[in-house]
Amino acid sequence: MLADRGARITMVCATNGDVGEISDPSLATPQTLGQVRREEMRRAMDVPGIADVRFLGYRDSGMPGTDDNNHPDSLLQAEPDHVIASLVEVIRETQPEAVLTHDPTGGYGHPDHVTMHSHVTEAFSLAADSAYQPDLARGAPPWQPGLLYWVCFPRSNFRRMWQLMIDAGITPPFASQEVETIGTPDELVTTVVDVSPYVDVKIESLNCHRTQIDPNGPFSQLPEHLLRESMSTEYFALAAPKNAAKDADLLAGL
Repeated sequence: MLADRGARITMVCATNGDVGEISDPSLATPQTLGQVRREEMRRAMDVPGIADVRFLGYRDSGMPGTDDNNHPDSLLQAEPDHVIASLVEVIRETQPEAVLTHDPTGGYGHPDHVTMHSHVTEAFSLAADSAYQPDLARGAPPWQPGLLYWVCFPRSNFRRMWQLMIDAGITPPFASQEVETIGTPDELVTTVVDVSPYVDVKIESLNCHRTQIDPNGPFSQLPEHLLRESMSTEYFALAAPKNAAKDADLLAGL
């Protein structure tokens, strides 16, 4: 939607997804998965026409409580100031009017999502501080984006989707987790956007992430009308400025 309206978009991906699942062993090995997923991300971004895709290059930290959390190359073990400085550099170089990142829950609690929520939120403020890292981005001046949005997956939506899957005899994703703890508390959602005209674009882009899509997985088993319905609305929490009107259009005022 944003690209279609003429916005210039930069996608920053913190990790390479190195330790994720491989849906089909013919697509990648544990040794090549990071490289394969980078290419999948680039192809996925080609679909809506986003050419500026950047990788910070950290190793996937894995799910909570796994040994991958402690790998020295993982995002979870990276020095926060180093990650934040990299993000500030991108903000000052590209001078965005709006920044979007994960919400505090990371969607479903992935440590890297939660970490990037914290780091991006911090970088959003520090990018305008002339005393912070003045030599970044070849001397690009401080820059304060106007809007910070956190991408949300409302908890009530998770509960509804789980129930639909259970009723259809499908084992829900994250079945080992308590459904009441997954997703964004509904009261934090400030902005709801109808993206139904772009569902086909979303599905085409999603299908580029072949190593992550299990053809026999729960989402693949959903009836098409339910899948399309779930992809027709996007939810956000407007984190800055605090005094902005709720339910504002994502591009309002830009």
